Amino acid sequence: MESRIHPTAVIDPSAELASDVSVGPFAIIGADVVVGSGTEIGAAAQIHGPTRIGERNRIFGQACVGFRPQDLKFHGERSYLEIGDDNTIREFATLHRGTELGGGVTRVGNGNLFMAYTHVAHDCIVGDRTIFGNASTLAGHVEVADDAILSAFCAVHQFCRIGRHAYIGGYTVVTMDALPYAKTVGLKAVCLGINRIGLQRRGFDEDRLRPLESAYRTLVRSGLNTADALAKLRDEQGENEDIAYLIEFLESTQRGILKTPPGRGGSRGGATD
Repeated sequence: MESRIHPTAVIDPSAELASDVSVGPFAIIGADVVVGSGTEIGAAAQIHGPTRIGERNRIFGQACVGFRPQDLKFHGERSYLEIGDDNTIREFATLHRGTELGGGVTRVGNGNLFMAYTHVAHDCIVGDRTIFGNASTLAGHVEVADDAILSAFCAVHQFCRIGRHAYIGGYTVVTMDALPYAKTVGLKAVCLGINRIGLQRRGFDEDRLRPLESAYRTLVRSGLNTADALAKLRDEQGENEDIAYLIEFLESTQRGILKTPPGRGGSRGGATD
């Protein structure tokens, strides 16, 4: 297939575009940008480098990809944005390059959906098959694991982590790590139990859901402190693959875990699915 580049698009001579890449009117592709096969770049989208974009991505109009990080510690050092395959980046979304102090790269995996006005800041790591609702925002150095869902207008503090299959409710403020498999919701966030509906949609059957519900009760509802809850989980369910990941996530936290149940100092200020 021949390249489909609108005559009003501005493309730096050093940019490398696969032969079948589509570029819309008034789009700008800067120096040191590599775009893989089957990718579509919409009208007036801007991509700055160094940025590497994989195959079959759809970047809609007015998206800003690979810009300098919004970090006062950034002084023009060479840093990168790496985007995998099959991602959708909607209108006015912004994905920024990394910083030297944060490892120099922002990474996005495969099959993710970034709705309009979403923001992925410097040095973030986003896994596969995540969904970012409109205007959801990651500060710098955030990690979002596979299959997580961030609802509209939620905000994630720098250096926090969002676990696998986590559901973050609309308008939620995430200031510590959000539990995998669970629903975290509210301006003063609480944990509402496992993300049963979302997990079922991802193919979890009852045999896989029951151990997670039991682990949630141990961790959030039992009254045990985190160390004692972890010991109980290891003894009773440590061989379960999902519980093993949950234990590892808890043990590796640097900012603490959002696990307050409703009615114990939190609020349900966000939406749930």
